[in-house]
Amino acid sequence: MRNPLIVFAGAALAGALLTGCSETGPAGSAAPSATPTYALTPRPVRPGERPINAQSVTDGDTRFQVIGLQTGLSSFIGSHGEWQAKGQYVVVRVVVSNPGRTNSRFDAKRQKLITADGAAHGIDRFAQAIKRQPDTLPLGAEVRIEMDLWFDIPKEAKVVAVQLFGDPPLGVGGTTDGARVPLS
Repeated sequence: MRNPLIVFAGAALAGALLTGCSETGPAGSAAPSATPTYALTPRPVRPGERPINAQSVTDGDTRFQVIGLQTGLSSFIGSHGEWQAKGQYVVVRVVVSNPGRTNSRFDAKRQKLITADGAAHGIDRFAQAIKRQPDTLPLGAEVRIEMDLWFDIPKEAKVVAVQLFGDPPLGVGGTTDGARVPLS
């Protein structure tokens, strides 16, 4: 037969150890735990692409994260042939997401590549089409996509940033100001 005093002391010690490991907030309430995150498998950077470790930016109802950059491409190969740049192709890889609860719209035609001379260059719609990248697409609530933005800029131009434009919040007319992400 076990000694009741030893059983009680063991239970009291176990209880003290377990409560000593938990954090409490105001008035003894449990402290909030860290928000869990998805464990996404890292992927290798594509050939010729440089990874970009920029902070995400938000414009209107759209969040952007620039993750890759290719510059100085003289041509690219599509499904039916090779296409030459007028200057140089620059490809910006972005993750576009809608963190909201309503639909929003992404318009690739609004995005601008900024060069050292201050010029803003729009996407090359022909390259976007050949590389099967959308011009516009709906972003449902909590939807996230990854895509390329293709630009054809002067050969000697130096890329410094990309200006990313989202959809204005629901009920707000007009356009947004955009959010600039440095690329140098």
